[in-house]
Amino acid sequence: MTIDQPATRLTLTSVVPVWSVAVVGSVLIGLLVPRAHYLDWVPFVLAADVLLTFCIQLAIVQKEGLVDRMMACLGGSVVILGVATLVLGILQLSAG
Repeated sequence: MTIDQPATRLTLTSVVPVWSVAVVGSVLIGLLVPRAHYLDWVPFVLAADVLLTFCIQLAIVQKEGLVDRMMACLGGSVVILGVATLVLGILQLSAG
């Protein structure tokens, strides 16, 4: 069994920026947004992740593995933002 190096590298280079936007967006929400509006801004970060995913995948010439790369990007973003929603929701409830 061999591992296809270009496909693995391509997946990592297309997934990491999207996940980074999710993490950075979540942290910025926690730092810059008033506590009463934490959960109002999470969908905007997800929308930015979706748009970034489409832009990155359109920029990649290789068609093979498109669905897998998009699932990895968006699935990871949903998990990251789900955890961020949990944390921000707890912070929002504790403030009110």
